[in-house]
Amino acid sequence: MPDYGHDLTFGSFITPSNTAPEQVLDLARASEDAGLDLVTFQDHPYQPGFLDTWTLLTYVAARTERVHVSANVTNLPLRPPAVLARAAASLDLLSGGRFELGLGAGAFWDAVEAMGGRRLTPAQAVDALDEAIDVIRGFWDAGNTGRFRVDGTYYQVDGAKRGPAPAHDIGIWLGAYKPRMLRLIGTKADGWLPSLAYLGSLDHLDEGNAIIDEAALAAGREPRAVRRLLNIGGRFGPPGDRLLSGPPRQWAEQLAAISLRYGIGTYIVMGDDLATLRTFGQEVAPETRRLVAAERAGR
Repeated sequence: MPDYGHDLTFGSFITPSNTAPEQVLDLARASEDAGLDLVTFQDHPYQPGFLDTWTLLTYVAARTERVHVSANVTNLPLRPPAVLARAAASLDLLSGGRFELGLGAGAFWDAVEAMGGRRLTPAQAVDALDEAIDVIRGFWDAGNTGRFRVDGTYYQVDGAKRGPAPAHDIGIWLGAYKPRMLRLIGTKADGWLPSLAYLGSLDHLDEGNAIIDEAALAAGREPRAVRRLLNIGGRFGPPGDRLLSGPPRQWAEQLAAISLRYGIGTYIVMGDDLATLRTFGQEVAPETRRLVAAERAGR
């Protein structure tokens, strides 16, 4: 059973609607007030109905004190990695180490191309993401005095100045479902960030974990170096036999079982309902932590 022993963290996944910007901020601040650890926003720069995610992350970080912020996940094809690396480090410094970097290889290629981005095949998009991680980590490695050079097919750096270094070791979390992306996570990334709705079944967590773990070991890394995150959705209500459809205690029991069985260390609840965020942070999160800690102690 792949319990990787991570301390449990909990977050929110908020729609960055431009029709109700104050509501977006209210939900982010409510997430912090409810005790959640992380606030995330989807990143679709070609969507005019959304606030720009990077601007929003900066604004939310400035208006909160404790909670970490991240895109879920950053649209790499429209955000060049060299600039993204410096922007990420800068926001991490300004926020006191509260930024994490969720990254995606790209989707909705018609919209990406319409915005001036380059259309890639799925295989090319994974290769580009692989190169981008090298570029980003290279800029963050501010103490390295060697010449900074990445001679990639999609991204090139030749002699650029490194830095700034972020305030903390920013996690690079990849949204991924297919084997090549999962192997890239095991080789280079710090986290796996899928959505349960797209996985379709909890059994796919086992399959993904196995691919990531094998790739990590082949690269000389410990599998537990990769945090397993999961976007989830559901509703609070009377007890039932469905996953994440019931009272807070039932949610906590189910999430604890998933953590112990599949190694999930971070749960991010999707939705823009204030009551759901409060219940998730104030009731589900602490009870899930208690259940997992008790089970681990018993083992």
